[in-house]
Amino acid sequence: MNETITATGLPPAFPDHTQLPEEDGTFVKNFQEHPQSIILTDSIASVVERLHPDGQYAIGQDCGIYWRETDPPERGAEAPDWFYVPNVPPTIDGYRRSYVLWREHMAPFIALEFASGNGDEERDRTPLAVAADGTTTKPGKFWVYERIIRIPYYGIYEIKTGNLEVYHLIDFVYRRIEPNERGHYPIPVLDVELGLWQGSYQNQEMLWLRWWDSQGNLLLIGSEQVEIERARVEQERQRAEQAERKAEQAERKAEQAERKAAQLADRLRAMGIDPDAED
Repeated sequence: MNETITATGLPPAFPDHTQLPEEDGTFVKNFQEHPQSIILTDSIASVVERLHPDGQYAIGQDCGIYWRETDPPERGAEAPDWFYVPNVPPTIDGYRRSYVLWREHMAPFIALEFASGNGDEERDRTPLAVAADGTTTKPGKFWVYERIIRIPYYGIYEIKTGNLEVYHLIDFVYRRIEPNERGHYPIPVLDVELGLWQGSYQNQEMLWLRWWDSQGNLLLIGSEQVEIERARVEQERQRAEQAERKAEQAERKAEQAERKAAQLADRLRAMGIDPDAED
C-alpha cells in the first residue's frame, strides 16, 4: 500500500540582521549627533572593558533595534542615538547591520536619545494598536522602550535647551530619576553617572552628554588622556630642568667658595702667615 505524505507548510524563519534594512533613508537630524555618540562611546570604553574582559558587549550608535516583524521591516524597528547591550558578541560573523531582539533575546541596558526638537517624539507613549480594518497605529518610542524592549535605563537629552531626563524601569514602568548633588544621574550597575559637561569637542562648543565615575570624576576620552599625559611629561621635564639648574647653581656656589678660600690663603701667605699651620 502506497501512502502519499504531504509536507506541512512551515512559517518562514524570523529574519536576522543580514536580512533587515540597516537604515530608513532619513538624514541625521543635526551636526551634534555623531560627535555626541562618539564622546559617550570613547569615554565609557574603560568601564565596559572592565565589566566584560571577554569583550562580550555591543554599543550601537543610531542603529536599528528590531523588535517585531512588519511590512515594511523598518516599521518594526527603533533606532536609539546611543545604546549599550551587555553579554552579547560585538559582531556576528564579523559585522552588525542592526540589533535583532528576537535573535539575541537580550535587551539593551541603556538607551539614549538626542532630541533635536522639544522631545515629544522621544516621550511618545502611544501604544501599539490594531484597528478593525487591520491598520496599525505606530507606537511611540517611549512606549516601545518601556513596554516591549524593556530597557532598564532610558535618557532623553534635548540638545537645544540642554534639558536631560533619565528614566529607570521599575515594576515594568519608567520612573523618572532625580539628579544627585552633582546634578548627575547615577547608573549603579555600571558604577557611573550621566550628566552634562560644557566644553569644546570636535570644534563644537556646547553642552555635551558625558559620563563620570561614582566619585564624580569625569571619564576622559582618548584625546583628553593624551593631553593630560603630555602635560604630565612636560611638568616632569620642567621639574628635572629646575633640579638640574639648582644643582648647577649649587656647584657654581661651591666653586666660588673654593676660589675665595684659595684667594684668602694666598693673601695670608703673602703676609707671612701659613693658613695650613695648626694652632
